Amino acid sequence: MTKKKIDNEIFKTLIEDYNIKDTNDIKNMLKDLLSGTIQTMLEAEIEHELGYAKHSMKDKTTSNARNGHSKKTVRSEYGNIDLDIPRDRNAEFEPQIIPKYQKEIAGIEGQILSLYAKRNEQQRYRGPSQ
Repeated sequence: MTKKKIDNEIFKTLIEDYNIKDTNDIKNMLKDLLSGTIQTMLEAEIEHELGYAKHSMKDKTTSNARNGHSKKTVRSEYGNIDLDIPRDRNAEFEPQIIPKYQKEIAGIEGQILSLYAKRNEQQRYRGPSQ
């Protein structure tokens, strides 16, 4: 993965949105970004596994279905992060971003920030999301 320079506008927006005053505020912002990104990726994984989007029965080609979430707490450089891990009725879903039984996720923060920056850049070119 090639490193991409993050646009300063993204930093300005984050500083403004999180009202950052000190390094603890930065840590809390990074924890939120990490948590939100991982949660979104988990939802995308279950969607891919089942082959259809949530509430979109027209594309459903499997007898398997979503079956709620289970709570999981993982440790990161920014502290404990609570996640809702999606489940399926057949218990076949194996998350890839945070595999079962993994409790430590230190080290993936840089990848998450890169994905966040990429998404914001794409939004700037397309306009705000609907």
